[in-house]
Amino acid sequence: MSQNVEVDKPYIGPDIKLPEITIKAFILGIVLSMLLAGANAYLGLFAGMTVSASIPAAVISMAVLRLFKRSNILENNIVQTAASAGESLAAGVIFTLPALALMGYWKQFNYWETTMIALSGGVLGVLFTIPLRTALIVKQPLKFPEGVATAEVLMTGERGGAAVKYLIWSSVVGGFMKFFQQGMNLWGSVFEKARIFGGRTFVYFGVDVSPALIAVGFIVGLNISFLVFMGGVISWWIAIPVYVVSHGVQGGTNAIEAGYDIWSNQIRYLGVGSMVVGGLWALVSLRGAIVSAMKEGFHAFKEKGKEATEILRTEYDTPMSWVLLGIGILVVPIFIIYEREIQSYEISIFMAILMIFAGFLFSAVAGYMAGLVGSSNNPISGVTIATILTSALILAALMGTDSGSGAAAAIMIGAVVCSAAAIAGDNMQDLKAGHVVGATPLNQQIMQMVGVISAALVMAPILSLLNNAYGFGAKTLQHPNALTAPQASLMASVAEGVFGGHLPWDMIIIGMLIGVAIIVIDLYLEKIDSDFRMPVLAVAVGIYLPFELDSAIMVGGVIAWMVKRYQNTHKKADKSEHEKFSDASDNAGLLFSSGLITGEALMGIILAIPIAYYGGLNIFGIEHLFGITKEPFAAWPGLILLIGICYFMYRTAVKVFNKGAE
Repeated sequence: MSQNVEVDKPYIGPDIKLPEITIKAFILGIVLSMLLAGANAYLGLFAGMTVSASIPAAVISMAVLRLFKRSNILENNIVQTAASAGESLAAGVIFTLPALALMGYWKQFNYWETTMIALSGGVLGVLFTIPLRTALIVKQPLKFPEGVATAEVLMTGERGGAAVKYLIWSSVVGGFMKFFQQGMNLWGSVFEKARIFGGRTFVYFGVDVSPALIAVGFIVGLNISFLVFMGGVISWWIAIPVYVVSHGVQGGTNAIEAGYDIWSNQIRYLGVGSMVVGGLWALVSLRGAIVSAMKEGFHAFKEKGKEATEILRTEYDTPMSWVLLGIGILVVPIFIIYEREIQSYEISIFMAILMIFAGFLFSAVAGYMAGLVGSSNNPISGVTIATILTSALILAALMGTDSGSGAAAAIMIGAVVCSAAAIAGDNMQDLKAGHVVGATPLNQQIMQMVGVISAALVMAPILSLLNNAYGFGAKTLQHPNALTAPQASLMASVAEGVFGGHLPWDMIIIGMLIGVAIIVIDLYLEKIDSDFRMPVLAVAVGIYLPFELDSAIMVGGVIAWMVKRYQNTHKKADKSEHEKFSDASDNAGLLFSSGLITGEALMGIILAIPIAYYGGLNIFGIEHLFGITKEPFAAWPGLILLIGICYFMYRTAVKVFNKGAE
């Protein structure tokens, strides 16, 4: 980073008081929370991955608040805190609740039930992080990379007016690409080829022409992108060909359909096994840190009687008595939700208590992992699948495997835990950013609640809109642009598999062995102090994503590597100047990528409105307007345009590096 800010010397000292929760910051935080929640919901359902919105939110906040005569860094920090909370809640919700629609249990997303599940999980995530803040942020030397990067952007806010142009222009590009491809159906969304030779040899390659996926790869970097791609290689270049050799394919099925059928019904369960192992490994490897954090939390409760005047402004958290009261109150709606499905007071009470315990445990894991290696490697998918699998097994033992609501109840338990863990990881990043710039933790925690509530209020209509317009799961004639919802599909398969007894346990066990092997390799890499690491969850994500998504994400990671390579081969003589220019270049690339994601996702939601209103009719499509066959140019125009976007993404980052901080 271009500025070295010691953790005990915040940018704004504790003796300085600046306005934080102002009316304009409050309103802007709510608006951005809702918008970014919608964008991340679309991205997660489409790509199976979500990205942090803290830096884009900070840049947008700086650009907007500069229009007012009086604004300050702590106001900007408050806005990004609320906005990123909404984005994180969307991740927790879309990884789980669409499973209820895929199972046929919900025909629509009931507003109040969806809202209460999202709200309960999100608020619990905020409450669980409050007693962990001092332990994980102040006392432990954790990196919190996204939090520190956000603080850096905030502290160099004078660049905000110029930097926002990258976000705006790339948002326009991403939006237009989505409109022409999916709105008008001018070209296909995937460039893919597959062949089966002799009925026993399967060969496949595909790449999605979505700019948002390239942007995801750029943001997470080459290491994670490569691991996601490696997961795709395991599934599509190793496991499916081996399966075809062993079992063959159904006669008359074309190669692409055959590959997807095998992947959907068998191979993706390798990812389930790997994710379960990854989630359990996170608990084992972090057990000492979690116990330490819990002790610090209880110590904070014992110190609750200390007068506020004795605590520095920059260390003033929400009182622990409020935290415990809030957790106790939230048990009630959670119990009511579960009782409606399970219809047993005893089992509902037991599961509500189990959920609270699991929620706190996994929130601690998510918070620690966010500090250790960043939000991108958080084991949220792994711990959620572990929660749903455990909950389903317990419910099956208590209720019997013939229960009609057991699988749905397991999904709802997982939804609350997943939302809490997602919020916890993101909130710890925000609290770290606040710690560096000198924010008041209590004010941030209040705005985290505001962001959660704002996003929870719009999640049900967003999910209903996307489901009605596109559909979730596999693509069909009725829904040719269905959102794959990979995590939710797996959650549904696991929950239903426990009660239906048809889980492919052989694939899950093989996936577990793959997960163990990856962990062993990662431990060796850690031992030799390698810069390249192998977090098991990244590989597991790649295994259960369609290959065309894995390959597109990999392209983005390669572009990020090319930018780093250019920076390293054109080093500035002055080390501090080199770091400053590199940071400016990285932020420009990050904002360009975030704009592509935001533009494409928001356009996807906008296009969903008329499709849902007209009962599935795409009024912008060339088939409807001109009677032309859909996708007349296959995927070639999108592929050519995507290559151009990749070039400009690279050139933008390089240009800013050469030019220096603006």
